[in-house]
Amino acid sequence: MEKLEKMSLEQLKNKIQNGQYVLFFSADWCPDCSFIKPALPEIEKDYSDYQFLSVDRDENIDLTAELEVFGIPSFIVFKDGKETGRLVNKDRKTKEQVESFLNGLDK
Repeated sequence: MEKLEKMSLEQLKNKIQNGQYVLFFSADWCPDCSFIKPALPEIEKDYSDYQFLSVDRDENIDLTAELEVFGIPSFIVFKDGKETGRLVNKDRKTKEQVESFLNGLDK
């Protein structure tokens, strides 16, 4: 999973304007983020039509706020620069919940 460098919303929009992306918002200190991280490589493999980007909430606090991510771990999906779905809250997420969320998206 590519780690997103610190960037503005405009820079992010330029980066994700073509293709399908899953942004994973987390922080090192977040226990619920650490809970889902071991499942992410398998999720990435199973959903290889998406490019996964890891967003450190603390490094990208302005971007996180602009995207209205008020809880972590969270996932936002984009297709050709347009948001197509979000699983954004402060609850712990299981592999099954993330897969169910991704399966429910229009591709």
